[in-house]
Amino acid sequence: MRFTVPCALVLLLADALAPTQNSAGSHSLRYFTTSLYDPEFRKPRITVVSYVDNTQILSFDSKAASQRVEPRVPFIAEDGEHLEELTRISRRILIAGQETLLISLTATGSHTIQWLSGCDIGPDHRFLRGYKNVGYEGQDYISLTKDLHSWIAVDTKEAQITRRKWEAAGTAMLWRSFLEGTCVEWLLKYLDEGKEVLQRADPPKTNVTHHPRPEGGATLKCWALGFYPADITLTWQRDEEDLTQNMDLIETRPAGDGTFQKWAAVVVPAGEEQRYTCHVLHEGLPEPLVLKWEPPLSPISLIMGIIAGLILLGVLVAGAVAAIVMRKSAGLSATKPWNIIYVV
Repeated sequence: MRFTVPCALVLLLADALAPTQNSAGSHSLRYFTTSLYDPEFRKPRITVVSYVDNTQILSFDSKAASQRVEPRVPFIAEDGEHLEELTRISRRILIAGQETLLISLTATGSHTIQWLSGCDIGPDHRFLRGYKNVGYEGQDYISLTKDLHSWIAVDTKEAQITRRKWEAAGTAMLWRSFLEGTCVEWLLKYLDEGKEVLQRADPPKTNVTHHPRPEGGATLKCWALGFYPADITLTWQRDEEDLTQNMDLIETRPAGDGTFQKWAAVVVPAGEEQRYTCHVLHEGLPEPLVLKWEPPLSPISLIMGIIAGLILLGVLVAGAVAAIVMRKSAGLSATKPWNIIYVV
């Protein structure tokens, strides 16, 4: 039997793992844990994925035979002692996940619990914020307050039972200690050891495409591909007037190779395409890019361009040949002046 993941869970997962949009110089370390329970299985399946900013660095799956943390980047794989520590923590999470499920399982059928926890640091590498949010069946369940001193639970019997139990056990203090201390220490460690991967800046590959509309006019799309980190700004202007309110902008999306992609579109009247410019800002660029749609050359223009190129090439070749002949003639005259014949 396979686990059925509810639609709400898919949306929650996509939101939790969406690219972070940190301010310049800020960084985050996040852990996303999912516990799937089905009555046909003796134990729930626990999975953990961890991200530094937008890069996955490790994963854990209780269904795997090794029961160990799997590194996803080289600098994690090279630190065996740290991997052992992370594996021990993941196994404790497995136990905690089972205990939380036991509290919540008042109904029959399959159940899902998710944890999102992590910390953010600022450009000065100091702690900015920490978070610990728990979702049950794809909905909010219980979470730490912003000051990390207490818990907020939804108004259900199961959530209130969990809150009272965690308050009695002092779990808020334990989580605050981890988020403000260990989490920040590990984030700084990862940023230092993996700086070539985590602190790189890959500039976007950009272009503008033209899509005629059946009702008239056209849609111009400004593309940014293959960039990292995920924070990027795409804006359209018409005669230097900002069109932010009138353009279609998709969320930044992972490209599947560790980079990201994004596009912004605007509808333009026919024949006015050259009045519109796309402006791209990204930390991998030495300066902002300004793009326009470049219409393709007509067949006549293309032929004339080829002819002009051939003519230019012929002129250059003829000039080069003449220069060579003149150089040889000059050399011959300099070395054998007595061979000159005068004709009277």
